[in-house]
Amino acid sequence: MKKKAEAFHAQLVESIAENDDEILHKFLEGEEITADELRASLRKSTIALKVFPVVVGTAFKNKGIQPLLDAVVDYLPSPLDVPETHGLNPDNGEQIFRKADDKEPFSALAFKIMADPFVGQLTFIRVYSGQLKTGDSVLNTGRRRTERIGRLLKMHANKRKRLAKFLLVTFALQSDLKA
Repeated sequence: MKKKAEAFHAQLVESIAENDDEILHKFLEGEEITADELRASLRKSTIALKVFPVVVGTAFKNKGIQPLLDAVVDYLPSPLDVPETHGLNPDNGEQIFRKADDKEPFSALAFKIMADPFVGQLTFIRVYSGQLKTGDSVLNTGRRRTERIGRLLKMHANKRKRLAKFLLVTFALQSDLKA
């Protein structure tokens, strides 16, 4: 199986080298390419939308969960790696731009609503900019009314951790600590 693994590794390095001149030069010269160099090149190509890494696994008995989480940290962009996002002002239709920064006004997208028998209604959000604290009022553009944030929870599978406030940049940096 060693020869087969080496062949697949060479194919992987060749595929990564197609999008990175430095790696391509090392590959053609027959130089050793480290795993860190491959990871960095793959991350750069993923952020540029040139390649799309695929991780195989199953949630059954948690097989493949850790490699998936490692791949998210290693290859996908943090909020600081992507350009500013844009949306429409619900009052006048004007386009608004937001940087991934805690000092910007709060903006987020609610992407899932779930009823929990112990907690009540949970709304999962993706924060694009700003800060969110318990007790804040935010505009729900779908219903055109403000809603009060009763509590913030960080979800861990079947466990929840209560938060006093959510900082976008702090969360982005925490996710990059392992990288």
